[in-house]
Amino acid sequence: MEAINLNRLAYFAAVVDAGSFTKAAERLGITKTVVSQQVARLEAELKTSLLVRTTRKVEPTEAGRKLHARCVMILREAEDAVDELSEARDAPMGLLRIGAPNDYGASMVAPVAARFARRYPACMVDLVLSDARIDLVASHVDLSVRVGWLDDSSQQARCIGTFRQILVASPDLLRTMALREPDDLAGLPFIVNGALREPLLWHFSKGDFERRTVRMRQVISINATPAVLAAARAGGGLAILPDFLVGDAVRSGHLVEVLPEWTLPSGGIHIVYPAARFRPPKVTAFVAMLTDEIGRALA
Repeated sequence: MEAINLNRLAYFAAVVDAGSFTKAAERLGITKTVVSQQVARLEAELKTSLLVRTTRKVEPTEAGRKLHARCVMILREAEDAVDELSEARDAPMGLLRIGAPNDYGASMVAPVAARFARRYPACMVDLVLSDARIDLVASHVDLSVRVGWLDDSSQQARCIGTFRQILVASPDLLRTMALREPDDLAGLPFIVNGALREPLLWHFSKGDFERRTVRMRQVISINATPAVLAAARAGGGLAILPDFLVGDAVRSGHLVEVLPEWTLPSGGIHIVYPAARFRPPKVTAFVAMLTDEIGRALA
């Protein structure tokens, strides 16, 4: 037997409920002819009479009554399924899997994830912290937060903020140095962040026209940014760190900004998505919260 056209079940149920082909057609917003033809085809497919037509009313046969009872259940299940999809489309729910680098993930993304979980109890958050580049598809990640500069312009990405890079040193170490300009940095001890592509070569700017490029002298190399911060606080050497990580240490006096009149290139904070036409509400809601948090931090 061929598959039944489910639209015909809806037409048949409407006729039984309305007791008339004319009223069913009005309810469905189609012509009486279409309703009559579709019900006739349903009877032909089932090889069973489903309706008894009189001059005043249409009544279901015994087989029609049984089928109608099933149709009501089927159509109600379909409506419930559509309602559930509609709710899922409009309200954040389900598992939200996020990728982020260790430093930014711990300092900025994790607190936002905690607030997101409280605000949307129908959601569960899985935050994956790694300085290695995450394959969004293979890791089933809904979104990835990437800090710095994107290598692949073809990715579906959105820049939601920026950060400053700051040259810092411990107060005790800084007292042993005589620094007036970036060229003075070349021979001084420097803590290298091994997670960067060019960790020794830095470009300084002052105003609109002054530019200096300095190659630092490595004394320590560390492949994790939070550990670079710890080594700098311990006086191991100068370090260049992002403002979101080093800000508290500078404000507390544990570290001092060096040559503050000179600036380093700013980096971007990006949301990278797997390829998809639509973003589920859980993704858009989280990105909105993270963007708001970044805005407050910059204010």
